[in-house]
Amino acid sequence: SVVIQECYVQNTAREYAKLYAAEAEPLEGFGEVPEIIPIFLIHRPANKIPYATVEEELVGEFVKYSVKDGKEVNFLRRDSEAGQKCCTFQHWVYEKTNGNLLVTDLQGVGMKLTDVGIATLAKGYKGFKGNCSFSFIEQFRALHQCNEYCEMLGLKSLRTTQQKQRKATSTKSKNLPNSSMVKKMVPKKA
Repeated sequence: SVVIQECYVQNTAREYAKLYAAEAEPLEGFGEVPEIIPIFLIHRPANKIPYATVEEELVGEFVKYSVKDGKEVNFLRRDSEAGQKCCTFQHWVYEKTNGNLLVTDLQGVGMKLTDVGIATLAKGYKGFKGNCSFSFIEQFRALHQCNEYCEMLGLKSLRTTQQKQRKATSTKSKNLPNSSMVKKMVPKKA
């Protein structure tokens, strides 16, 4: 069932988040660490839909902190403390699992996250298979930019020298809006 899978994924991600917190919190200047809230599965035998999930209600501005695909650029992810710490969490998990697993779809209110996903390589990781495409791992590797929190944790940069060289020779244009598509508003003369 999708609902059972959802619980399994979120609670697995939550365990990684706890390990991350245990490593990050003692570091001087790191501060608060994102938390993935628990999700509980309830069985309602008399109901048409016998399984449901229950979790704490998050009140406040709901923000997506991770890139779902390369086309989505989220400045809140890059500019907010929670966003940067989420990116560092992704990097930390990626490094801990030797690039086999990535927590994706990090979203929530402030440092409280919910409805996350996990991407694994096709074969899975330690008997666990994620619910997101492994292309998310490739995208993360290509798009992640280390920040001060990655440095505090001593995470290795994902930018290899080979990538840097390739970047220099690449002539692909960035997907910026075409200036001819931007209509200029000209005030009409009275």
